[in-house]
Amino acid sequence: MTRHRPYPSDLSDARWELLHPVLSAWRAERRGRGLDIGRPPEHDLRRIMDAILYVDRTGIPWRYLPHDFAPWETVYGYFAKWQKDGIFDQLNGLLRQLVREAEGRDAQPSACVLDAQSVKTSANVPATGQAIDAGKQIAGRKRHLGVDTLGLLLAVWVATASVSDNVGGIHLLSWIAAANPHVSKAWTDTGYRTKAIDHGARLGIDVEAVRRGPAAKGFQVIPRRWVVERTFGWLMHHRRLARDYETHPHRSEAMIHLAMIDLISRRLTRESR
Repeated sequence: MTRHRPYPSDLSDARWELLHPVLSAWRAERRGRGLDIGRPPEHDLRRIMDAILYVDRTGIPWRYLPHDFAPWETVYGYFAKWQKDGIFDQLNGLLRQLVREAEGRDAQPSACVLDAQSVKTSANVPATGQAIDAGKQIAGRKRHLGVDTLGLLLAVWVATASVSDNVGGIHLLSWIAAANPHVSKAWTDTGYRTKAIDHGARLGIDVEAVRRGPAAKGFQVIPRRWVVERTFGWLMHHRRLARDYETHPHRSEAMIHLAMIDLISRRLTRESR
């Protein structure tokens, strides 16, 4: 069905030019393996991505997708396949490199910042998939993020809220070291203690906990750590992330990747957020 009026979350022509090579290559690879034989006519990949971004930006349930998109089952099917095949992670990595190069940085980062955010979950999340963050008294899940010094996503791990920052830091450092071998420095808050610091040392990463000033009261911008805090703020512009609505934690990670893809692609094309 022809849509007469675009949604604010829709991809512009310039943003689609950034994404379509990866998505088109994914479709061609599947066709080459004969995975789409006998299936209904192919849906337009741009419209599928528009629909997924609409869910991520507005926070609506999949079943509430407007009817001018493909059926919600089809859109969710693509979302699940792209998550499983690592397409969102791939897109995020490619766009991150473009942003770094555009700002005069090396394509590969040499330092990162780690932090975690506890969020409440919706009723559809299984009880086994959530817990209580004793420090913040939040029942739900915890998002562990690793970003570069521009605040761009390097790694994300979603776990129950009871998982400590220390354990999350170990996971993040392992993934960051594997995908970004040039990283040699990491800044964290004081929740990342001996085990995470020792694990970083084994990986060749100097982990430094940045402490809040002892005399500080109320809000204070903390050196280095403010970068990842700003990233959490960016993510909150996507209402699907205001609460964790995903049944499976790997789908939650995909939603975070999507939000960053949306943000980075707009940054590259200089479009309003």
